[in-house]
Amino acid sequence: MNSSDFLDFISTRSSVRTYKSEPVSDEEINFIISCASKAPSAGNRESWDVIIVTDESVKEILCDCAFNQEHLIKAPVILAVCANYIRSMSQYGERGILYAVEDATIAATYMMLAAHSLRLQTCWTGAFDDEAVSETLGLLQHARPIALLAVGHGTLPEYRTERMPVSEHIHEETW
Repeated sequence: MNSSDFLDFISTRSSVRTYKSEPVSDEEINFIISCASKAPSAGNRESWDVIIVTDESVKEILCDCAFNQEHLIKAPVILAVCANYIRSMSQYGERGILYAVEDATIAATYMMLAAHSLRLQTCWTGAFDDEAVSETLGLLQHARPIALLAVGHGTLPEYRTERMPVSEHIHEETW
């Protein structure tokens, strides 16, 4: 893949909130998570875990935890990506908390790109009640939910949102 192909690939990915009832196969989910395992991580600690949610009643509860974001019910699969603090804290102490959040964020991004390569759609959901999600999913004390990724065969939006010019993000040497 050349740089132009890669730019085209990432440019065609977008958040989707409308899903068809068509299931996502176990093979597709395994591929998505296998790709995430290739993501860079601090000290190679891989301080992330994922909970695969397909149960309708659990998805409904997660929708409530996420302030009624309906796409969480409609998507056939929710990948709850969590930071696992203990893995990175065992090497980095308190700084490991940040590294675990970063590891989980990068892994979730890899999951979204892997799903896109399978022509599946995703939506990163980060607005939710952390405690309610943790309780719903039975997270251990050293884990924190970072993202609820809706995954499925979706309907692409009619238009793509405008992006800021790249120049708005760039600073040289100092801010």
